[in-house]
This record gives sequence, C-alpha cells and structure tokens, in this order.
Amino acid sequence: MKALLSVTDKRGIEEFAKGLEALGYEILSTGGTLAKIKEAGVSVKGIEEYTGFPEMLEGRVKTLHPKVHGGILYKRDVSSHVETVKEHGIEAIDLVCVNLYDFEGVLKQKAPREAMIENIDIGGPTLIRSSAKNYKDVLIVTDPEDYEEILTKLQKGEVEEEYRMELAMKAFSNTAYYDAMISRYFQEETGKKSKYFTIGMKEEGKLRYGENPKQEAAHYTDPYVDSYLSDFEILQGKELSFNNLNDLNTAAALCGELHKQGGVYAVGLKHATPCGVAKGESVYDAYEKCFQADEVSIFGGIVAMNGTINEKT
Repeated sequence: MKALLSVTDKRGIEEFAKGLEALGYEILSTGGTLAKIKEAGVSVKGIEEYTGFPEMLEGRVKTLHPKVHGGILYKRDVSSHVETVKEHGIEAIDLVCVNLYDFEGVLKQKAPREAMIENIDIGGPTLIRSSAKNYKDVLIVTDPEDYEEILTKLQKGEVEEEYRMELAMKAFSNTAYYDAMISRYFQEETGKKSKYFTIGMKEEGKLRYGENPKQEAAHYTDPYVDSYLSDFEILQGKELSFNNLNDLNTAAALCGELHKQGGVYAVGLKHATPCGVAKGESVYDAYEKCFQADEVSIFGGIVAMNGTINEKT
C-alpha cells in the first residue's frame, strides 16, 4: 500500500505519517512535507525518486506525472485498467493527503500580484480531484481534523464506501472554495465579470440556534469580506446564536462609525434595536451611560465598545 502526503498545513502530519507507516503504508512525499516527516523518523520516499523525474519550474511541476495520477486514477476492478498500469510499471497509490497553497492567507495580506499568482496551487487540486473522483479505491484526505478518525478506521478495517464518498465530498468542496477565491481575485484584478460567478464561504463554527430556537445555524466567513466580525475570538461563555451575531455585527458597525469621530463609545443592542449609545471619558464611563439609557431592554443584549475592557468595566 502507498500513501502520498503533500501538505501546506502541516498540523499533525508527523503523527499521521507514523500511523500510516505502522499500518504498512509506503510513504511518498514532496518538499517541506518530506522533510517534516523524515525528521519525525518516518521512512519516506521523495516523489522525484519515485517517478524518476525531477521537480522543475521552481516547483510548479512536482506530482504531475503518469506514475502518480495513473496510480491514483486506475480502476482496480477493471481488467483493462489493471493491465495498462502493469504494462507501464505504475503501482497503486491508495491514500492521498493534500491541502493547498495558502492563497487565502496571501489574499488577506493584500500581497502583490506576483505573490498571489505563485500561491495558486496546481498540483494539489489535481491530486485532490483525481483521488476524489476515484474515491472507491483511493482515500482522499484534505482536513487535518480527520487524521485521527481515518487512522482509527484503517486500524479497524472499517473504511466504508459511504465514508470514502464523504471524504470525496469534503475534497471537492475544498477545491471549489479555493477556485472561487481565485476566480474572484481575477475578476477584481481585471475589473470584468464572467457569466459564471461563484462565492466560496467557510464554516467557522456552529451557532447555538438560528433566528428561532428550533432552527439549526452555522457561522460562515467570506474571504473577500473584511468586516468587524471577520476575525474575532470567543473568550468565554456559551455558543452564540444567529441573533447574537446579527446584533454584534450591527453594534460593532455603529461603534466603528462613531470611532471615526474620535472618543470612547459604547453601543448596546437587543434584537437589532439600539438600547443605548453613549460617549464617555473612559470605557467604563461610556458603558455606564449606555446601560443607564435603558436598563431593562439591554438585558441579554449585545454591547460593543471601541476600547479595551478592563477589570472595572
């Protein structure tokens, strides 16, 4: 059995490679991933050694080789496919673990065009799509969060076709999101629109409930939207609801507008309705005035402030 590992996000890759090796997989890898798992003591073969063909064009061509994609795409239960790969000395690759160049990261950094272009992954999406297409024969792994579960299933011999298809769904969703970002980048750069318009969004977490308690909901982000809620962290408390996020977005936006005028502000909302807006000498002073504006309606609401919350506040 062979596994090909080539990842940008290297979280947990050493343990995953060790687990695969313990299960009898021969590990193939590239570049930084190769170095990472070799340092962890895993026996690994570089893709150049495996294909007999060098990496070229500053890394643009690494895995685009028939020995790689033939080993992934051939149908194990079709005799003509089996005969073809045997004739050409192509061996089966049974598991592919890939995640993509960080195009989203350089997009957020507003990197220059040359850097954006070089962070468009070619080999990665090709490996993902090839593996996901042949999901019945190849496990495609694109999310480090799945490593532990996959190893457990492999150890128990319980990798059902339905699970393989679920991984393929994740894989195609991953490349669709990735390509949507790139498409929108080129639309912005050219100032033109295609007849095909896609918006990729990523789930950041589940919400406690939707607009009403019986509704399910999740929080998604759009890499092209830079808002007050694009990068926030929950420090304590229970999961937020849709209404919490909606109020937080409105409160933060209003507080942001006031911030431009200078001064310290507090904005209180409940169900999209302002309960109080105040300017103060300090964060505490602003909050106290905001609270006193309507001490009843603000209960259970959202408060946004344009300053550091200290212990007193």
